[in-house]
Amino acid sequence: MTNPTLDIIKSRRVIRDMTSQPVETEKLEAILEAARWSPTGGNLKLNRFVVVQDPRNLRLLQLVSPGMFQRCPVVIIVCVDWGVVKARELPEHSRPILMDVGAAAQTMMLAAHSQGLASGPVTSFSQSAVQVVLNLPDNLTPEMFVCIGYAEPRKQTGMRGYEKVTWHDLTYWERFEDE
Repeated sequence: MTNPTLDIIKSRRVIRDMTSQPVETEKLEAILEAARWSPTGGNLKLNRFVVVQDPRNLRLLQLVSPGMFQRCPVVIIVCVDWGVVKARELPEHSRPILMDVGAAAQTMMLAAHSQGLASGPVTSFSQSAVQVVLNLPDNLTPEMFVCIGYAEPRKQTGMRGYEKVTWHDLTYWERFEDE
């Protein structure tokens, strides 16, 4: 028996080599709609999304993002709206805030993959520089990039030097037990 959702999860990979082919607006809107449905602590919807497609802005983002190896036609920046955090009187270091960012990014990458698109996350960037490049208001901070595009078919290689791991290798039942 196959399960389409599990098939998408199992076949998604981080792709760093992408073509310059533009991504259709309908596909980007579907990705953003999926992000809207991603899990969020207390249903507070703290995430805001900035879609960057302009080649000049993409180049500027790359200049301030040492972890952005991708040359992609689209970057969606997942931001936290600290105005909502403050209005709801949440602690600034509350775990659910960053968990929401990760859930939204993963949801977007799965949605991209389900539409035949490649994606990859980026977390190594200067937050303050990205805020300047994107003219973000003070209440929004960029927390993660999701690079999106079409995979460059000639350059895709798997991770070498890593052994396959099963869920059995990563899981303990009830309590951690030394082996």
